[in-house]
Amino acid sequence: MRDPGLARAIDKAGGVAELARKIGIAQPSVSTWNRVPAQRVIAVEAATGISRRDLRPDLYDVSEAAAANPAVDPVDAGRAHEYLLLASLLSAPPSKKLLAAITRLEGDDTPLGRAHAALAQAAGNAVTAQVEREYFDLFIGVGRGEILPYASYYLTGFLHERPLARLRSDLARFAIERAENNPEPEDNAATLCEIMAGFADGRFASTHEQQKQFFDKHIGPWMGRMFADLEKSETANFYRPVGALGRLFLEIESEAFTFAN
Repeated sequence: MRDPGLARAIDKAGGVAELARKIGIAQPSVSTWNRVPAQRVIAVEAATGISRRDLRPDLYDVSEAAAANPAVDPVDAGRAHEYLLLASLLSAPPSKKLLAAITRLEGDDTPLGRAHAALAQAAGNAVTAQVEREYFDLFIGVGRGEILPYASYYLTGFLHERPLARLRSDLARFAIERAENNPEPEDNAATLCEIMAGFADGRFASTHEQQKQFFDKHIGPWMGRMFADLEKSETANFYRPVGALGRLFLEIESEAFTFAN
């Protein structure tokens, strides 16, 4: 039986076939849904105008920062969702509620779909307290964590170096200001993912070329290496598939920006 959110989306789109067409997938896939899969929520929201909180209320107070413009292109909405998921997992250890939401990610037979499925399985096996400890060991540590997720560190070997200064200069051009209660330097991976999500969903005004330039300058040269280090870390358990997802997604982003030229 279809849940109310999915039923509304199908009705608004004009039927199962029309909803499938609008979000760019095969009709049989939509026909099997009992509710909108987590990785399709933003695309369905963009196609139908129905709020993600109405489509999947069990998930969406998890990413309130993802209040995307419903007019955004479904591909860009999907990019924003991926960036926000990564930002959430890099900025703090996931809560029990977020872990439960991640278990509902549904994969498909694509590399990104398989990465979603692996992350969902890891979340299903995770114990909140153990993930909190893992996050501490990886990113904080006693003195320092195993992974230092900052552009300055990956590009120069030190923190608060020229990459951070260049980033701050570019953020000023977009009128993006650092939150007063955030002590983290802006070149950390979580903040950069949040910024890319804002570009993708229209919260920060930008052209496609500006997004490409920002990605090529501030993300492409280092963040994929950081995710690869996370993926192969012996300390990582839950965060190993996070690393795999991040690495793969950034590879897709890089290729997409290249082909768009």
